[in-house]
Amino acid sequence: MLNIVSVLIGLVTLVLGLVAFIPLLGWMNWLVIPIGIVGAAVGAMSSSNGGRNLNIVLIVIFAIRLSLGGGIF
Repeated sequence: MLNIVSVLIGLVTLVLGLVAFIPLLGWMNWLVIPIGIVGAAVGAMSSSNGGRNLNIVLIVIFAIRLSLGGGIF
């Protein structure tokens, strides 16, 4: 059950993160990354690794995007 919750949190993170890829909305990554961290924590409590891995991949992708934009763009 926790894995399903983690995947749902990951999907919310993905949708918000795709919006953050629009130029001048890169600041949204500051909101998206903590949501992914919560999803990874919930996924770590489950017996399956799918949700946790999804959230970790999203955290890495959006952190790279945040660093490329200088933390703002």
